[in-house]
Amino acid sequence: MSKTIMIVDDAISIRGLASMTLENAGYQVIEAHDGADALRRIDGSKVHLVITDINMPHMTGLELIRALKADPRHRFIPVVILTKETEPDLKRQGQESGARAWITKPFKPQTILAVARKIIG
Repeated sequence: MSKTIMIVDDAISIRGLASMTLENAGYQVIEAHDGADALRRIDGSKVHLVITDINMPHMTGLELIRALKADPRHRFIPVVILTKETEPDLKRQGQESGARAWITKPFKPQTILAVARKIIG
């Protein structure tokens, strides 16, 4: 059984590139366009990893991480941040919220694949 990764980003091009890379490596992918959409889509799904942007409408990536970690059903899902942000304070907030890794945009598709393999196999 393949593992499922949720990609959360308001940019369709980023979601598409990440999805294609991960699907070609054998992962199942669920796409969401912001944090609120991700919370709706994750209910009832077995998600092994969430990769999220920080800056999105309706619910930011940090808000999403906090919501996932506060929910007993989802608190152990590892989260990776994929963003153009490089501010040390934001990185600290991401880590304190429970993010396991930080990938900076623009990114190489192989970077997402390597991080996914390291975290969930």
